[in-house]
Amino acid sequence: MTFAELYEYGKQRLLDAKVPDFDVDAWLLLEFATGITRAAYYADRGKEVDEDGARYYHKLLAKRAERVPLQHLTNSQEFMGLDFYVNGDVLIPRQDTEILVETALGLLKLLAKEKKELSCLDMCTGSGCIPVSLAHYAVLSRCDGADISQKALKVAEENAARYGGKVHLVLSDLFKNIEKKYDLITSNPPYIKSGEIEDLEEEVRIYDPRIALDGMEDGLYFYRKIVREAGNHLHTGGYLVFEIGCHQAEDVARMMRESGFEDVCVKKDLAGLDRVLYGMYNNQEK
Repeated sequence: MTFAELYEYGKQRLLDAKVPDFDVDAWLLLEFATGITRAAYYADRGKEVDEDGARYYHKLLAKRAERVPLQHLTNSQEFMGLDFYVNGDVLIPRQDTEILVETALGLLKLLAKEKKELSCLDMCTGSGCIPVSLAHYAVLSRCDGADISQKALKVAEENAARYGGKVHLVLSDLFKNIEKKYDLITSNPPYIKSGEIEDLEEEVRIYDPRIALDGMEDGLYFYRKIVREAGNHLHTGGYLVFEIGCHQAEDVARMMRESGFEDVCVKKDLAGLDRVLYGMYNNQEK
């Protein structure tokens, strides 16, 4: 079978399985399975595919047709211009979360005008995409990531090692094992209501770890706990930055204001939905 024939087969296989963006995924899997580039494909589309590559492609197509996420098949996801290792133990980094990172980088620049050494903590770090990106693009004296899942931290360790090993990872149930204070705390905590998880697309509902999705009954459980404790781990004038669900800004902003945060602001995603919330901690040092 030629590359062109195999690609056409792949597109039809995923279309029949009602996979979103079937043509894109069929190409990316062909590229991954055979090592062919787009330029080489157009030059040699009539070339026969070797047996091992074709067999591997069929295997990947079968898994994608079962709605196994593309990123789990390739163990790769681009985020903030960096290539992150991912598997079924972590939430796949999403484009929306780049808004959180970009917001945090802007706040770090602001803080750098007043302080020479800056530190940050990412709570519920998962793959480590947030702290690894911050450590890559900002000058930090310390950058930590915390998660309750040892499996997630193993993934985060691999990603930290890819980009210089600048992130220190901590196994912790929220702030339980966190002792230091920071200038910036970021978090993309689980925020889906428990009752809404079954309505999510199959790739998320079946293959993303439920622990990374489930925000309990109202989706706000982890925001309450993080906001309540964050002040104990922030220097005065430091910032707390959250990714939020599209209808959670008002509730989370109220929690933050009631817990000593001021200048609470919301940022929207490309769809115009509330996506990031941040505020400055204004209490005196304890």
